Amino acid sequence: MLPKYKRILLKLSGESLMGEGNYGIDHRVITQYAYDIKAVTDLGVQVAVVIGGGNIYRGMNEAETGIERAQGDYMGMLATVINGMAMQSGLEKVGLYTRLQSAIKMEQIAEPYIRRRAIRHLEKGRVVIFGAGTGNPYFTTDTAASLRAIEIQADVILKGTRVDGIYTADPEKDPTATRYESITFTEVYQKSLNVMDMTAFTLCQENKLPIIVFDMNKGGNLMQVIMGKNVGTLVKG
Repeated sequence: MLPKYKRILLKLSGESLMGEGNYGIDHRVITQYAYDIKAVTDLGVQVAVVIGGGNIYRGMNEAETGIERAQGDYMGMLATVINGMAMQSGLEKVGLYTRLQSAIKMEQIAEPYIRRRAIRHLEKGRVVIFGAGTGNPYFTTDTAASLRAIEIQADVILKGTRVDGIYTADPEKDPTATRYESITFTEVYQKSLNVMDMTAFTLCQENKLPIIVFDMNKGGNLMQVIMGKNVGTLVKG
Protein backbone atom coordinates (compact mmCIF):
# COMPACT_ATOMS: atom_id res chain seq x y z
CA MET A 1 0.00 0.00 0.00
CA LEU A 2 1.09 3.55 -0.73
CA PRO A 3 1.08 6.19 2.02
CA LYS A 4 -1.99 8.41 2.06
CA TYR A 5 0.07 11.56 2.75
CA LYS A 6 3.17 12.75 0.92
CA ARG A 7 4.21 15.65 3.17
CA ILE A 8 3.23 15.95 6.82
CA LEU A 9 3.81 18.28 9.73
CA LEU A 10 4.11 16.37 13.00
CA LYS A 11 3.27 18.44 16.08
CA LEU A 12 4.60 17.00 19.33
CA SER A 13 4.00 18.34 22.82
CA GLY A 14 6.97 19.11 25.03
CA GLU A 15 5.29 17.24 27.87
CA SER A 16 5.32 14.02 25.86
CA LEU A 17 9.14 14.08 25.86
CA MET A 18 9.16 13.74 29.66
CA GLY A 19 7.99 10.14 29.46
CA GLU A 20 7.21 9.00 33.00
CA GLY A 21 9.19 11.88 34.51
CA ASN A 22 8.05 15.29 35.68
CA TYR A 23 10.62 17.38 33.84
CA GLY A 24 13.15 17.28 31.04
CA ILE A 25 13.70 14.76 28.25
CA ASP A 26 13.40 10.97 28.37
CA HIS A 27 15.79 9.48 25.79
CA ARG A 28 13.54 6.42 25.43
CA VAL A 29 10.72 8.63 24.14
CA ILE A 30 13.08 10.38 21.73
CA THR A 31 14.30 7.00 20.47
CA GLN A 32 10.77 5.67 19.91
CA TYR A 33 9.76 8.82 18.04
CA ALA A 34 12.92 8.65 15.93
CA TYR A 35 12.26 5.06 14.83
CA ASP A 36 8.61 5.85 14.06
CA ILE A 37 9.62 8.86 11.96
CA LYS A 38 12.30 6.84 10.17
CA ALA A 39 9.76 4.16 9.26
CA VAL A 40 7.57 6.65 7.40
CA THR A 41 10.45 8.52 5.75
CA ASP A 42 11.63 5.15 4.40
CA LEU A 43 8.35 5.11 2.43
CA GLY A 44 9.22 8.48 0.89
CA VAL A 45 7.02 10.59 3.18
CA GLN A 46 8.41 14.09 3.77
CA VAL A 47 8.36 14.97 7.48
CA ALA A 48 8.54 18.33 9.25
CA VAL A 49 8.34 18.55 13.04
CA VAL A 50 7.29 21.20 15.56
CA ILE A 51 7.82 20.47 19.26
CA GLY A 52 6.45 22.39 22.24
CA GLY A 53 8.58 23.41 25.21
CA GLY A 54 6.36 22.63 28.19
CA ASN A 55 8.70 19.96 29.56
CA ILE A 56 11.33 22.65 30.18
CA TYR A 57 9.52 25.96 30.45
CA ARG A 58 5.96 27.05 29.88
CA GLY A 59 4.87 30.67 29.75
CA MET A 60 3.17 31.07 33.09
CA ASN A 61 0.96 33.54 34.86
CA GLU A 62 2.83 36.83 35.17
CA ALA A 63 1.35 37.46 38.61
CA GLU A 64 2.80 34.17 39.89
CA THR A 65 6.27 34.34 38.33
CA GLY A 66 6.97 38.06 38.16
CA ILE A 67 8.06 37.52 34.54
CA GLU A 68 6.10 39.51 31.99
CA ARG A 69 4.20 37.52 29.37
CA ALA A 70 6.37 38.45 26.38
CA GLN A 71 9.59 37.59 28.24
CA GLY A 72 8.13 34.29 29.40
CA ASP A 73 7.07 33.42 25.85
CA TYR A 74 10.60 34.04 24.56
CA MET A 75 11.91 31.73 27.29
CA GLY A 76 9.45 29.10 26.08
CA MET A 77 10.70 29.54 22.50
CA LEU A 78 14.24 28.76 23.65
CA ALA A 79 12.93 25.61 25.34
CA THR A 80 11.50 24.44 21.99
CA VAL A 81 14.95 24.83 20.43
CA ILE A 82 16.47 22.63 23.16
CA ASN A 83 13.82 19.99 22.43
CA GLY A 84 14.47 20.38 18.70
CA MET A 85 18.17 19.72 19.24
CA ALA A 86 17.37 16.59 21.27
CA MET A 87 15.02 15.34 18.56
CA GLN A 88 17.60 16.12 15.89
CA SER A 89 20.19 14.05 17.76
CA GLY A 90 17.76 11.13 18.11
CA LEU A 91 16.85 11.19 14.42
CA GLU A 92 20.46 11.29 13.32
CA LYS A 93 21.29 8.30 15.54
CA VAL A 94 18.85 6.19 13.51
CA GLY A 95 20.41 7.34 10.23
CA LEU A 96 18.23 10.25 9.13
CA TYR A 97 19.45 13.51 7.68
CA THR A 98 17.97 16.51 9.48
CA ARG A 99 17.88 20.27 9.58
CA LEU A 100 16.90 22.39 12.58
CA GLN A 101 15.50 25.78 11.60
CA SER A 102 14.86 28.49 14.19
CA ALA A 103 12.53 31.48 13.98
CA ILE A 104 15.03 33.27 16.26
CA LYS A 105 18.53 33.60 14.85
CA MET A 106 21.12 31.40 16.54
CA GLU A 107 23.46 30.46 13.71
CA GLN A 108 25.79 28.27 15.76
CA ILE A 109 23.10 25.65 16.36
CA ALA A 110 20.30 26.17 13.81
CA GLU A 111 19.59 27.58 10.38
CA PRO A 112 17.36 30.64 10.24
CA TYR A 113 13.85 29.74 9.11
CA ILE A 114 13.60 30.24 5.35
CA ARG A 115 10.49 28.80 3.74
CA ARG A 116 11.99 27.86 0.37
CA ARG A 117 15.03 26.29 2.00
CA ALA A 118 12.80 24.23 4.29
CA ILE A 119 10.82 22.92 1.31
CA ARG A 120 14.03 22.05 -0.53
CA HIS A 121 15.30 20.10 2.49
CA LEU A 122 12.04 18.13 2.56
CA GLU A 123 12.29 17.39 -1.15
CA LYS A 124 15.77 15.97 -0.53
CA GLY A 125 14.42 13.61 2.11
CA ARG A 126 15.66 15.48 5.17
CA VAL A 127 13.54 15.80 8.30
CA VAL A 128 13.08 19.49 9.08
CA ILE A 129 12.52 20.55 12.69
CA PHE A 130 11.07 24.02 13.23
CA GLY A 131 12.15 25.61 16.52
CA ALA A 132 11.38 28.82 18.43
CA GLY A 133 7.70 28.87 17.52
CA THR A 134 6.76 31.72 15.21
CA GLY A 135 9.49 33.93 16.72
CA ASN A 136 6.79 36.13 18.28
CA PRO A 137 5.36 36.22 21.80
CA TYR A 138 1.63 35.61 22.38
CA PHE A 139 1.56 32.75 19.86
CA THR A 140 1.63 29.08 20.84
CA THR A 141 3.56 26.25 19.23
CA ASP A 142 0.19 24.98 17.95
CA THR A 143 -0.06 28.20 15.97
CA ALA A 144 3.54 27.79 14.81
CA ALA A 145 2.71 24.27 13.62
CA SER A 146 -0.35 25.45 11.68
CA LEU A 147 1.56 28.33 10.13
CA ARG A 148 4.56 26.23 9.08
CA ALA A 149 2.31 23.46 7.73
CA ILE A 150 0.51 25.96 5.51
CA GLU A 151 3.77 27.57 4.39
CA ILE A 152 5.38 24.29 3.34
CA GLN A 153 2.10 23.08 1.79
CA ALA A 154 1.81 20.02 4.01
CA ASP A 155 -1.03 17.61 3.31
CA VAL A 156 -2.01 17.30 6.97
CA ILE A 157 -1.07 18.22 10.54
CA LEU A 158 -0.55 15.19 12.76
CA LYS A 159 -0.94 16.22 16.38
CA GLY A 160 0.73 13.57 18.50
CA THR A 161 -0.62 13.55 22.06
CA ARG A 162 -0.99 11.21 25.01
CA VAL A 163 -4.61 10.36 24.11
CA ASP A 164 -5.77 8.46 21.04
CA GLY A 165 -8.02 11.14 19.57
CA ILE A 166 -10.76 13.65 20.34
CA TYR A 167 -13.43 12.54 22.79
CA THR A 168 -16.91 13.71 23.70
CA ALA A 169 -15.48 14.50 27.16
CA ASP A 170 -12.18 14.12 28.99
CA PRO A 171 -11.63 10.31 28.93
CA GLU A 172 -9.44 10.51 32.04
CA LYS A 173 -12.35 12.00 34.00
CA ASP A 174 -15.42 10.54 32.25
CA PRO A 175 -15.35 6.76 31.60
CA THR A 176 -18.39 7.07 29.30
CA ALA A 177 -16.56 9.42 26.90
CA THR A 178 -16.40 8.12 23.32
CA ARG A 179 -13.88 8.91 20.60
CA TYR A 180 -14.79 10.63 17.37
CA GLU A 181 -13.41 8.92 14.25
CA SER A 182 -14.02 12.07 12.24
CA ILE A 183 -15.38 15.52 13.02
CA THR A 184 -15.73 18.83 11.19
CA PHE A 185 -14.15 22.13 12.19
CA THR A 186 -17.63 23.57 12.75
CA GLU A 187 -18.61 20.73 15.10
CA VAL A 188 -15.44 21.29 17.15
CA TYR A 189 -16.44 24.96 17.57
CA GLN A 190 -20.05 24.09 18.43
CA LYS A 191 -19.10 21.42 20.98
CA SER A 192 -16.26 23.56 22.46
CA LEU A 193 -13.80 20.69 22.11
CA ASN A 194 -10.17 21.34 22.97
CA VAL A 195 -8.10 20.41 19.89
CA MET A 196 -5.73 23.37 19.43
CA ASP A 197 -5.76 26.97 20.52
CA MET A 198 -8.26 29.04 18.55
CA THR A 199 -5.70 30.91 16.44
CA ALA A 200 -4.08 27.67 15.25
CA PHE A 201 -7.40 25.96 14.68
CA THR A 202 -8.82 28.87 12.66
CA LEU A 203 -5.69 28.96 10.48
CA CYS A 204 -6.23 25.31 9.59
CA GLN A 205 -9.92 25.80 8.87
CA GLU A 206 -9.39 28.82 6.64
CA ASN A 207 -6.70 27.02 4.65
CA LYS A 208 -8.59 23.70 4.49
CA LEU A 209 -5.75 21.89 6.23
CA PRO A 210 -6.93 18.68 7.94
CA ILE A 211 -5.76 17.76 11.45
CA ILE A 212 -5.38 14.25 12.86
CA VAL A 213 -5.11 13.90 16.64
CA PHE A 214 -3.59 10.57 17.70
CA ASP A 215 -1.51 8.83 20.38
CA MET A 216 2.14 9.23 19.35
CA ASN A 217 3.41 7.36 22.42
CA LYS A 218 2.19 4.02 21.04
CA GLY A 219 4.89 2.72 18.72
CA GLY A 220 3.72 2.21 15.13
CA ASN A 221 0.76 4.59 15.38
CA LEU A 222 2.43 7.17 13.14
CA MET A 223 2.75 4.57 10.37
CA GLN A 224 -0.90 3.59 10.81
CA VAL A 225 -1.99 7.21 10.39
CA ILE A 226 0.22 7.69 7.32
CA MET A 227 -1.32 4.61 5.69
CA GLY A 228 -4.82 6.00 6.25
CA LYS A 229 -5.85 3.57 8.97
CA ASN A 230 -8.53 4.50 11.50
CA VAL A 231 -6.19 5.75 14.22
CA GLY A 232 -7.02 8.91 16.16
CA THR A 233 -9.54 11.54 15.08
CA LEU A 234 -9.62 13.37 11.75
CA VAL A 235 -10.74 17.01 11.75
CA LYS A 236 -11.66 18.30 8.31
CA GLY A 237 -14.09 20.41 6.30
